[in-house]
Amino acid sequence: MSVTAEVSTRERIVAAAVSLFAERGFDATSVNEVVLRAGVAKGALYHHFASKDDLLYEVYRELVDRQVAGLAEILNRGLAPADTLRELIADLVVTTAARIGEAKVFFRESHRLGDVNQARVRGARRAIHDAVTDLVRSAQASGEFAAVASPEMVTFTVFGVINELPVWYRPDGPKQPAELAAELSSLILAALTAASGRVRAS
Repeated sequence: MSVTAEVSTRERIVAAAVSLFAERGFDATSVNEVVLRAGVAKGALYHHFASKDDLLYEVYRELVDRQVAGLAEILNRGLAPADTLRELIADLVVTTAARIGEAKVFFRESHRLGDVNQARVRGARRAIHDAVTDLVRSAQASGEFAAVASPEMVTFTVFGVINELPVWYRPDGPKQPAELAAELSSLILAALTAASGRVRAS
């Protein structure tokens, strides 16, 4: 089987799982239903995924891997703290919105993950959260951001909004992801930069 065919099979299985988990929930969806929806043999599913739990983790892994890569790329640009935070928020909002189906499933079903995959999820999310917290802390120490709130509170606020996207965001809604990201980053940066007069339009 070619690499392209392998990727296609994997993608079909994940897409089938996302649609079924969304329709019926993780517990009510069987492996047989996933392979039937994907149009593949059961052996093909177990070739790519050891269990249904691993399949649920994969729904999230593809998104978080993209976000971790985006984080590294943005941090490597060496931008000013305000520009870095603006770019990070934009990337997180846009990538979450682009995979809103997967994000909705994971938002609703992530508590079903086993201990090993729960730990993997927490580790990946912690890396992103820590990067934002460290950015804010460093900028506050240098005086570029005002210490109006702790770095942890700023991070909680940013991710509080982003993590709720699966609840309220609609692709056919009045605002595109880039607009939502601009509003969120402007709100956060208005508070962090007002004291030093460093507020800048996006």
